Amino acid sequence: MAKSPPMIVMCRSRLAACGLTAGLLIFVSFSVPAENWPQWRGPAFNGSSPETGLPTRWSTNENRVWTVPLPGFAGSTPIVWGDCVFATSPDALKNLLLFCFNRKDGSVRWKKEVGTGDRVAGRNNMAAPSPVTDGERVIALFATGDLAAFDFEGKELWRRNLAREFGRFAHMWIYGSSPLLFQGRLFVQVLQRDTAKDYAHALDDKPERESYLLCIDPATGKTLWRHVRETDAEKESRESYATPLPFQGPNGWELVLMGGDYVTGHSPTDGQEFWRSAGLNPRETAFQRSWYRVVPSAVFADDLIVACGPKNQPVFAIKSGGKGGITESHRAWTCRDATSDWSTPLFYRNQLFVLDGGKRVLACLDPKTGRKKWSGNLGVPDQVWSSPTGADGKIYCLSERGTVVVLEAGNEFKVLATNSLGDDGPSRSSVVVSGVQLFIRTGKNLHCIGTRKP
Repeated sequence: MAKSPPMIVMCRSRLAACGLTAGLLIFVSFSVPAENWPQWRGPAFNGSSPETGLPTRWSTNENRVWTVPLPGFAGSTPIVWGDCVFATSPDALKNLLLFCFNRKDGSVRWKKEVGTGDRVAGRNNMAAPSPVTDGERVIALFATGDLAAFDFEGKELWRRNLAREFGRFAHMWIYGSSPLLFQGRLFVQVLQRDTAKDYAHALDDKPERESYLLCIDPATGKTLWRHVRETDAEKESRESYATPLPFQGPNGWELVLMGGDYVTGHSPTDGQEFWRSAGLNPRETAFQRSWYRVVPSAVFADDLIVACGPKNQPVFAIKSGGKGGITESHRAWTCRDATSDWSTPLFYRNQLFVLDGGKRVLACLDPKTGRKKWSGNLGVPDQVWSSPTGADGKIYCLSERGTVVVLEAGNEFKVLATNSLGDDGPSRSSVVVSGVQLFIRTGKNLHCIGTRKP
């Protein structure tokens, strides 16, 4: 069975207690406390949390702890560590900001300008990537290429701009991958078009682009290595909005990347490619070869890696332990009865939940066989751009206009409640679970739902 990745953090403050010299750096591995949600898909990297006692229903006067306004909309998901809630946002002046909110009352502890020059393309802007934390530092990335780290008091630790170093990100609908902290290293995935000449937000003096996986020391911000990730895909089909997935299989820890018509497994140590599976795009027509970008990230379901093909293509599972080309040899199953064009699936309570946000249909699959067990319509009129969150035997899905549908994570389709947050704005973030509270970012506000004591 695949294990949930431990968070690895650089330990400086405990050196004296450990009897070590001040100049020595050590790595301490420990499991993330359940009450924290350190990155966009949660503590287990699969959209779930073991928390219980979460609310099913809420209103203006019931189970509403606080609501605070945000200066702009964004697709980024908040993260939570202890009493700190971190969120990114553009403002009216097109500055790109990182906020630290007080979990108790929603007050702003601090905010920092990480970049400038917000732009909008389609439903996206420059604040799509979610921040990430290891409990000692918080790191924010924006589609401008601005990347910066701060301690929990708001002191800047380092900053750099990846666009100036490697070329502006070339994604038709603006870059949206989130950074990953894993085993004491920071990983940034940039799978993009090989030329930026058609994108106004990606024009610079670099005529060509490489797709790459970048590894950074989170303590200093310095590059440890950069692996160029090859593909023979064309045009927009080279682009990916996915986030790397840590996965432990027979070959040890791997980082799974999705995009450019391939799912690939890489070494966290040096980026070396272990295996490659084709078949995200059918490639039967010129349109499919050229315009099938990938949005959902991969998710592990026990010892399988699950991927969603773009634009209503099938969901399929890859067996772990492969080496080299494994397109045919390691395909475990293919499901044509469920699809997800942009929402990342949820693996929770040994079941796989796939959300078709365009049709507002949630399907439950047997993760071992890919057989569809049930499906149903969420019953909201607007599309769902978020990814489902699982906790306390429930599934939370946030619609574009700020309605949260709560379902039972059981053996049948069952809606438990439909809760409107009263925000008529573009809500594209996923629901966050921490303690006995939910944190929900809509187009206009950040809401804390639940009891007052986490």
